[in-house]
Amino acid sequence: MPDEPLAMVVEFRAAPGRVDELKAALLAIVGPSRAEDGCLRYDLHVDREDPDVLAFYEVWATPEAHAAHDRTPHIEHVRTVLPGLVAERRVLRMTPIEP
Repeated sequence: MPDEPLAMVVEFRAAPGRVDELKAALLAIVGPSRAEDGCLRYDLHVDREDPDVLAFYEVWATPEAHAAHDRTPHIEHVRTVLPGLVAERRVLRMTPIEP
C-alpha cells in the first residue's frame, strides 16, 4: 500500500563483545534519521532480557519515505560498519491495522 504508513522493527544481535560499538553506531543515525522527511518515529531500544539485542522501531509516512531513508549518507555509512558488529539481523515491515 504505497500511501499508507510503514512501521518497521529492525533487530540486531551484536557480535560477541561488540555491543557497545554497535550501540554507538546505531545511536549516531538516530538524529539524522528523525530529521528526514517522512520519518514519523525512529527509536532505538535494547532488549530487557538480552542486552546484546538492539532494535529500532520506525514509522515512515510512506514506503517511499523509507526507500529515500535507505539512500541517505548516514545509512550508507552505517552499512559499512555493521558487518563486523552484527551477528544476526531481522527486519519486520508492517502495515498498521488500526488508525
